[in-house]
Amino acid sequence: MHPDLAFALELADETDTLIQARFRAADLHIETKPDSTPVTEADRNAEMLLRTRISEAHPDDEILGEEFGSEGHSGRRWVLDPIDATKNFMRGIPVWATLIALEIDRVPVLGVVSAPELGRRWWAYRDEGAFVNAVPMRVSGVAHLAEAQLAYGDVETFDETGQADRFLALSRSCARSRGFGDFWSHMLVAEGACDIGLDPIAAEWDLAALQVIVEEAGGRFTDFDGNPRPDGGSGISTNRLLHDVVLGAFGGAGGAQ
Repeated sequence: MHPDLAFALELADETDTLIQARFRAADLHIETKPDSTPVTEADRNAEMLLRTRISEAHPDDEILGEEFGSEGHSGRRWVLDPIDATKNFMRGIPVWATLIALEIDRVPVLGVVSAPELGRRWWAYRDEGAFVNAVPMRVSGVAHLAEAQLAYGDVETFDETGQADRFLALSRSCARSRGFGDFWSHMLVAEGACDIGLDPIAAEWDLAALQVIVEEAGGRFTDFDGNPRPDGGSGISTNRLLHDVVLGAFGGAGGAQ
């Protein structure tokens, strides 16, 4: 195992312990950020833990996190989302995860997604494969939309981006669609349980860890314009076989294979 991945898995162990201690806590402190999204004390404390541990172990590395922004400047950048799906976390829904990514020259090479209340942890390092709970995983071989399972988040985000009609048309073309949302949609694609995962609005910390895991599982990840990057403001994960037709459904380019 690559030493950076071993370190990231240690970090996930520590954040799991910290965050689970506050899950469903009656006195959980919740605030609203300037962008009108919620944040809890657990989000902030977990990110501070991650930042402290990374700075101690890799003082020259850059860090980008959802709650405290960017610090440092380096070809190595850790990208952190301490709790992806904070709204689930604050309502006692067990679908939430800590996302840890490492980018080298702005390309994700490491991804860890830890969802302790689901009893699942996904990880990958570039060219070393993708794993769920230490078991290798692979995307599906579904080649036709009529047989595909589509996963997404909020329907409202497709409205916000003017893509609601295209989303509904794509959904109707698939065998089944479910709003698993957030990290889980993309991890289900990586596992081969779903074939398409959609996020029309997302930040880099929502997507960087997911990209490398999906790609190492044999899938394809791009933004809605077909660019294989986590900072394009949106994300599409597929089993690769369906990617071009999904991009076409939203008017995107074919992008790099």
